[in-house]
Order: sequence, then C-alpha cells, then structure tokens
Amino acid sequence: MSTKAKTWVALWIVYIIWGSTYLGIQVAGETIPIMLAASTRFLAAGALMALIVMRSKGSLRMPRRELLSCALVGALLPGANAVLFFAEQHIDIGIASLLIASVPLWVVVMRLGLREHMPTLAIGGVVIGFAGIALLLRPHGGATGLGIALCVVSAVMWAVGSLLSSRLPMPANSLAATTWEMLIGGALMLPFAAFTTHHFAPSTSSILAWVYLVTIGSIVGYSAYTWLLVNAPIGLVSTYAYVNPVVAIALGIAFRGEHLTALAVVGAAIVVGSVAVVVREEPPATPTPE
Repeated sequence: MSTKAKTWVALWIVYIIWGSTYLGIQVAGETIPIMLAASTRFLAAGALMALIVMRSKGSLRMPRRELLSCALVGALLPGANAVLFFAEQHIDIGIASLLIASVPLWVVVMRLGLREHMPTLAIGGVVIGFAGIALLLRPHGGATGLGIALCVVSAVMWAVGSLLSSRLPMPANSLAATTWEMLIGGALMLPFAAFTTHHFAPSTSSILAWVYLVTIGSIVGYSAYTWLLVNAPIGLVSTYAYVNPVVAIALGIAFRGEHLTALAVVGAAIVVGSVAVVVREEPPATPTPE
C-alpha cells in the first residue's frame, strides 16, 4: 500500500473512531458509575499503551521534570474526558461534539490572553465560532443547562492541557508521554471513583462501549493519529477537528434518535466552518477529548 493510501486509511480511522467515541461515552456512562468508567478506561488504555511502547523497544523512563509535566497534562486531558462523561448524560452527543469541537477556538483565546500574535483570520474565526456556539446554547430538547456547562468546562480544560503540553518540557517519545498522561489521569480519578461507586450493575452494552473506548478509541485511534503526525501534512491531519462532529451527529441520529433544530443546524455549520478556518491558520498540536 502506498503512503498516500495509508494516509487516507489512517485519516478515516481517526475520523470515524474519534467521532464514534461520543456515542461510546454516553452508552458506557449509562450503567457504569461515571468516575469508575472514566478512571478505569484510562488506566486500562495506559497499561496497553505501555506494552506497545515497550514492545517497540521504547522507554517509559524520563527526567523528573518531564514526568511532572505529564502528570499536570494528565490531570487536565483525561480529567476533561471525565467531565465529558458526566455531560453526555445530560446532552445529545451531536451537540456535545460541536461544543467540544470549540477547543481550537479556546486555545486561540488563551494565546491572545498571553499577548501572543495571532493571524487576523484566526481571530475572525474565533468570533464567528462563538456566535455559532451561542446559537447552540439556545434551549432545545437535546440539552440541559448542566450538560452545556459541563461540555464548556471540558473544552476549556482540554484547551488548557493542550496549550500547556506545547510549552512544558515533555518527553520526545509522544507515546511514552501519552502512556503516563493516561495512567496518572486515571489514577487521580480512582479515589473519586471509589467514593462515588455505590452500586455497580453494568449492562452488556455499557461494558462493550467501555471496551471499545479503551481499545479502539484510545489505542487504535491514537496510534493512527500519531502515525499521521509523522507522515502527513498537519493541515490534512487537523481536519479531524471538524469532521468528528459530523460523524457524532450522524451516529446520534442513527442510534439515539437525536435531531437538530433548524437553528442548531445553522449554529453547527458556523462552528464547524469557524473551526476549519482556525485549524488551518493554527493547527492544534493535540487531539480533542475522545
């Protein structure tokens, strides 16, 4: 298979898998206590990722400063995913995916707050994108105020973690960094999981969704993403940021009976279009919380 063919296969893997994780998160959280589902997902995925690193003759050893950086990023990124687990019990996955797609917009806002120079087109994209988000926030049957607020918190946490990961001393081996971020993030959530888990009777669908998130969502999806970062133009790789919501919306309609109001469709188009502009001007360095 040619490199071009491999690139498109890997790209569609990221498109479909990361778009589908929104559905997986909602189903897993239906009967598995949320903090338990989130913490064990990242502990299991981190353990599998560690095996992959060691089998590829990589090393998980790193200087203390880099490990501390992984700990901070691990608290924010997997933590953002845990917040998304809570959010998706109160919001349609289509709307959730669109709010999470705003991560690149929040990154630009934070960089402006740090007085960094940003392209005019990217700033314009942010302004238009938040106008689209405002349309999505108008009351409708697919979301509650709590679900919307939690999605915004998750997006901001992910944006902060993404920004810090590009500025802190991080390991050169991105897979090793991801391994520690998952393990530390999962470990930090575990005490909360123990405290909040009083009844555990998961359904078969929730268990299968959890397994899907660990293996396909975390391992296969991220492996395809890291391969793309090395072998494909970043502008092409970054298209996942505005394709994933389209996949999530389609799955929500097909499997959860969701629908978008006319106003929400307009808001969705504005958000996806603005994220496309911002991503092309300032491609994100890290994936969104899938």
